[in-house]
Amino acid sequence: MSENQEAAPPHYRVAVIGTGFAGIGTAVRLKQAGLEDIVLLERADDVGGTWRDNTYPGAACDVPSHLYSFSFAPNPDWSRSFSPQPEIWDYLRRVAKDYDVVRHVRFGHDVTEARWEPEGNRWRVHTTGGTVTAQFLVTGCGPLADPSIPDLPGLDSFEGRVFHSATWDHDHDLTGRKVGVVGTGASAIQFIPEIQPKVGEMRVFQRTPPWVIPRHDRNITALERRIYNAVPAVQRLARTLIYWGRENYIFGFAKNTRLLTVVEKLALANLRRGVKDPELRRKLIPDYTIGCKRILLSNDYYPALNAPNVDVVTDSIAEVQPDAVVTRDGTRHEVDTLIFGTGFHVTDSPIAHRIRDAEGVLLADRWNQEAGMSALRGTTVAGYPNLFVLAGPNTGLGHTSQLFMLEAQVGYTMAALRYAHDRGTDRLEPRAEAQEAYTQWVQKKMEGTVWVTGGCDSWYLNDQGRNTTLWPGFTWDYKLRTGRFDPGNYHLGAVPGAERTRSRQGARAEARGALAPR
Repeated sequence: MSENQEAAPPHYRVAVIGTGFAGIGTAVRLKQAGLEDIVLLERADDVGGTWRDNTYPGAACDVPSHLYSFSFAPNPDWSRSFSPQPEIWDYLRRVAKDYDVVRHVRFGHDVTEARWEPEGNRWRVHTTGGTVTAQFLVTGCGPLADPSIPDLPGLDSFEGRVFHSATWDHDHDLTGRKVGVVGTGASAIQFIPEIQPKVGEMRVFQRTPPWVIPRHDRNITALERRIYNAVPAVQRLARTLIYWGRENYIFGFAKNTRLLTVVEKLALANLRRGVKDPELRRKLIPDYTIGCKRILLSNDYYPALNAPNVDVVTDSIAEVQPDAVVTRDGTRHEVDTLIFGTGFHVTDSPIAHRIRDAEGVLLADRWNQEAGMSALRGTTVAGYPNLFVLAGPNTGLGHTSQLFMLEAQVGYTMAALRYAHDRGTDRLEPRAEAQEAYTQWVQKKMEGTVWVTGGCDSWYLNDQGRNTTLWPGFTWDYKLRTGRFDPGNYHLGAVPGAERTRSRQGARAEARGALAPR
């Protein structure tokens, strides 16, 4: 090799971005299909995704534990009916180790750009740890990856400590502090009760109150865990019953919103139990239909707000000063710590700002031009061949486990890769008309759902007021629609075998039948 000649970057059949549930689940299925020619690109130094990053006090899942695991890797040892963050993270690390995924991970590889190269039918992926190429690219970043902090005037001038719930500062002792909490979403209602007893004063800056129903959480007994270990079918039955119970929520969310009045009464009773002060209770009653925003689960959020050292502020924030937050009514609220519980970039997917087509057009810009995110089956995007977007447009859920949808998407991805392998196809790109027809069908199904008619401004909606986030129906319906690959909706390209760009490892994998139909 000459001095001026650069070595070609390593090439893989499949590159996966991220090592949360989506990335690990994809890697396991690829390996089970016999494909070892894969790489997982992870920006951090460990696997786990959002469950690695969100370590705030009280962090836990709001989906029952038995339903919040891979179908192929049940966990009989959950300690509670709603799993705490450390257990979920341990579960993910254990699955990655048990299924031999870790050796495929390149830690410290934050993707800065991925660009499609049509001359080789491959993706060139630049990361902070180097460059790789891959025939197929799977994004497993998820919607809860990059924290969203509002652009408040004067925030840069604040002299105290500032952090988001997803980047919790555990070195900052909150004992006796004057704490301001911005936001009252799913994370905030978990950490507020945890820190309330130790802080001196707390101001909760609430833009919109959430609907909160009781959280039926309990310890899973040692006897139950022994039974689940000895007779796995018992846990599978529990999982099935929970699944169908959760699926029933769709009747109220998407079929007949009047059914939600029962859930609303449950939430109001929860509020009355937790808050005795009529004035505070008035501040905490939402003015929109329950379910329009994410329904939250908590038994201790309302009692925490009722504590004497907590004040709920409903006036909007005008500015931040070096030692205070000033609201529109002119009141200065002195604080020395600001904690943001303001969620994540969901409708403005951060990874879409790093993916370019052959002409260099960012996926984010393409979606902005088209009134928001869209993808065929929520997974593949016209103009971006060989790209699979997990947790993509209109695959989110407001009622049950996101893992069900992720596994359906992974199944669809695997079916596409098997089709490519069997037909000698090096390029799969959804037809624009097929993607548009699918998107219009999804948006038609969205009409009349509580997410559109409920009268709220939620993170489910993009700037155009369009719900590009949630799946508007039963999850079993989505699974049926992604159960097989639909080649008629795709442009298919084939390159003669001798001209294929692939690693020698990939060639050996194909020779021994990797990705053969199962």
